[in-house]
Order: sequence, then C-alpha cells, then structure tokens
Amino acid sequence: MVVGATGQIGRVAVGALAGDGWAVTAVSRGGGRDDGWPEEVRTVSADRSDDAALAAAVGDGCDVLVDMVAYGPEHARQLLSLADRVGSAVVVSSVSVYEDDKGRNFDTQAEPGGFPEYPLPLPESRRTIRPGDTSYSTRKAGLERELLAGGDRLPTTLLRAGAVHGPHCRTPRELYFVKRNLDGRERRVLAYGGASRFHPASVHNIAELIRLAAARPGSRALNAVDPDAPTVVEIATAIDAVMGVRTQNVLVDGPAPSPTVGGTPWSVPVPVVCDMSAAERELGYRPVVRYAESLPETVAWIEGRLAGGRDWREAYPRMAEAYGDLFDYAAEDAWLAGRQA
Repeated sequence: MVVGATGQIGRVAVGALAGDGWAVTAVSRGGGRDDGWPEEVRTVSADRSDDAALAAAVGDGCDVLVDMVAYGPEHARQLLSLADRVGSAVVVSSVSVYEDDKGRNFDTQAEPGGFPEYPLPLPESRRTIRPGDTSYSTRKAGLERELLAGGDRLPTTLLRAGAVHGPHCRTPRELYFVKRNLDGRERRVLAYGGASRFHPASVHNIAELIRLAAARPGSRALNAVDPDAPTVVEIATAIDAVMGVRTQNVLVDGPAPSPTVGGTPWSVPVPVVCDMSAAERELGYRPVVRYAESLPETVAWIEGRLAGGRDWREAYPRMAEAYGDLFDYAAEDAWLAGRQA
C-alpha cells in the first residue's frame, strides 16, 4: 500500500514497486491514478488524516505500507495502531531533522549566528532536532522518534529526503531558473558566490530506495539524496543547457544584498551534503539517475505549467508562500545598475 500515491514521489514509487512484482494499492484523497501505472495497480480514495478511512484502506492488512504524507507524531501513532495488520513500513522524512553540536539547525538559520555547521558528508548518526509542534522539522523529528521507538511492533525505514525534485513537484526549486530563462533574463545575481550546496533528491532515486527498503524490512533512518550535490552555479548552468540559453552569473560574496535580489531556493549559507554509504551498505542501493540527467523532464514539466503566460504564483502557490517575490526584476535591475555605476 502506498499512501499519498498521486504526489510527486508516490507516482514514481508506485510504478517502481509494481515493476518489482508487488501487488500495489495506491491510496490518495482523490483516488486517482497515473497514466504510467500498470493496469493491475488498485486505487483507493482515503484521507490519511482520517483514522477510520486509513484503517479501512488497509483492510485485512498489507505486507508493506509506504507513507509519503506522514508529517508528525500523530501520524506515527496512526501507523503504529495498524501494526497488527502491516508487516513493515517505509516513511519519507527529511534531512531538516538534523542539527549540529551547538543545537543549530534549519529552523535557526534566520537567527544571528544560527547557521548550522554540519560535517561533510552528513551521516545518519548525527543528532536530530528536539521534537515539537513549532515547525515542519520538529514535527518530522517527532514522527521519526515515535516510529523508531515502535520498531519492535512495526519495523520502519525512514528516508530522510533532501531537496526533492522532479515532475509534479508543488515547490520546484528549478522554477527560479526556468522562469528567468523564459523571461529572457540575461544576468542573474547569486548570493554566497553561487557556491551554495543543498543536496538534491530525485524522485527516481527515492523510489529506488523505497523499492529496496520494501524488500528488506528494518527499523532504521537513512539519507535519501542524489549521488551529486551541485552548487547553485552548476544547477543554473545545467538548466541553461537544457533550455539552450547562456546567462551571465553575477556573484555576490555572502548573503543576498536585498530580500528580493540574489537569493534562490537553493541558496543556503552553509553546505548541506549527505552521506549515502548506509543505504548502500544496508539496502544495496545504487542511484538510478544523476541530477543533470533528470533535468529535461523537470524543466519540461515546469514549462508546461507556465504555458500560455500563466502566472507563476497561480501555477505554484506554495512557492510564493515559501519564498515570497522570487522575480522582482525591477529591484534586481536597480541593484545591478548601482553596482555598475
């Protein structure tokens, strides 16, 4: 059973599991299906926030429950309540649960001196943020803690995903560069010298990890990222290559010079690069795609969503909520003119 099956990762995971010989039940609120799924995939409509609906979807039981949309400790308790009918689970978490030795993490980055200093590459043995209800990260940490504590009842593999990318993403970081190219912007300002690295995670590589974990039940937390952790400049250049354009990079040392100039959804003050050796060791994992190889389908998906001059905030409302005005060209042009003067 795959819960959240019509989401960005779920669509690919269902196909990967079905291709591996599993009889898959795809659960989503709308009960829809992806055109690429085999006909044998069964679809069920259920809202995972409704305990009774999820329990009814599980029915007499399943060998593996894959959960794409578990976000807090209440969802962990919901899954554990079904342990007598579920053989094992695979649950998507996030690398944002990590913190450094001084207690700095993703949530403290906006504070003075709040930038975490992670070892590179970042292993799963690093401590995680204190669980709570204050943020996405603290809720994911609570989810993890309860599921790992209940591992004797429900063996669960937690996959700590990085910056997820691929078609059907509601918050595609690549949008920043794709739209600028569509708008004919010949220069781009990049904070931190364009050297920021926030480890991406392809939906195809995450689906491969899900496929492997389904066949090897266990109670564990594993990183889930691509083999590459490209810089912002490398990401921008790769997208330019897919779109057949060339853009001049204007590099700024340190943070963005203004709230709407120089920052990108990939820009972080310190590198976040994860170690994948545990997944290789425990699951026999090997990546199925590299970042640059996956870009053509991502770019095509974004271009399709913006076709006909569609407003990016209508196409991707969550991006506007998360990042504000990503395309303040007037402010950028004014800053560039001042810099040139």
